[in-house]
Amino acid sequence: MSDMKSMPGMDHAAHHGDAPAAPSSSMPGMPGMDHAGTSDMQSMPHGDDHAAHASSISDMASMPGMDHAAHGAGMDGMAMGAMQGGAAPIGARSPDYSDGYAHSKMPGMDMVDSAPLAMLLVDQLEAFHGHDGNGQAWELQGWYGGDADKLWLRSEGERSGGRLEDGDIEALWSHAVSPYWDSTLGVRHDIGEGPSRDWLAAGVQGLAPYWFDVEATLYLGTSGRSAARIRASYDVLFTQRLILQPEWEANLYGRRDPARGLGRGVTDVQFGLRLRYEVRREFAPYVGVQFVQRLGNTADLARAADRPVFDRQFVAGLRFWF
Repeated sequence: MSDMKSMPGMDHAAHHGDAPAAPSSSMPGMPGMDHAGTSDMQSMPHGDDHAAHASSISDMASMPGMDHAAHGAGMDGMAMGAMQGGAAPIGARSPDYSDGYAHSKMPGMDMVDSAPLAMLLVDQLEAFHGHDGNGQAWELQGWYGGDADKLWLRSEGERSGGRLEDGDIEALWSHAVSPYWDSTLGVRHDIGEGPSRDWLAAGVQGLAPYWFDVEATLYLGTSGRSAARIRASYDVLFTQRLILQPEWEANLYGRRDPARGLGRGVTDVQFGLRLRYEVRREFAPYVGVQFVQRLGNTADLARAADRPVFDRQFVAGLRFWF
């Protein structure tokens, strides 16, 4: 400050109207500023002596009360606290997966779970030839609802010798319990030879690891009857249109039902291979082969009725959906 007073042409007394200059000690104390250290600033040389200037800067860095390490740590802590872990990487998704796109206001274009949809898939509509003769078989399923809840209708069965031999119809309510699995609850009605049976049904269906479609259902009927069915299938893509579908199914009953030709335990196991060509995604003819093995008491009842215990069937049919 005294050096500034001695600069040529700087008459501070005239500039301030002969008022005496206030001493530097009268400046209010700034927090964290040790004014005793300003004496180093008074001795800073004039001119272009960069070395001396750098030395003076280093003196400022060592001024008492200026804890630069603590100041830097505070800034880093403030920055990290504000960012909560640092900036997101380039290309990171938005928290709601929208990536900045707002919902469409066009009718019918909203991406919400409440929009109901429907589908009917006739997975198998085929004719077969086996040891037990010729016949026809079907397997279909349809649903109506949203992403979380659906009403399902499922049916399968076969006809041979001009009469309906065996079949069932199921009505189920499904609820999504995870991204790939639904729980199912409903009823089943058996049709075909013998007395009809009614069941309560509960199970799961979904996509298992490695893209296996799986259905597992338990059934409870009248007079203490119980049953279970497990089915799994997989699509092997040779091309985008030529697809081989292996399918496996097993049925189990808790008690004998001779009127319908069923024993206790695992009654039958079926394995099929169907090669289809998708002319369109919604329409595909196919050919294949299916193996049916009856087991245990059910095999004994089949022998008594002059039916084969093991049957190999060649099949040809259509698969379509809309």
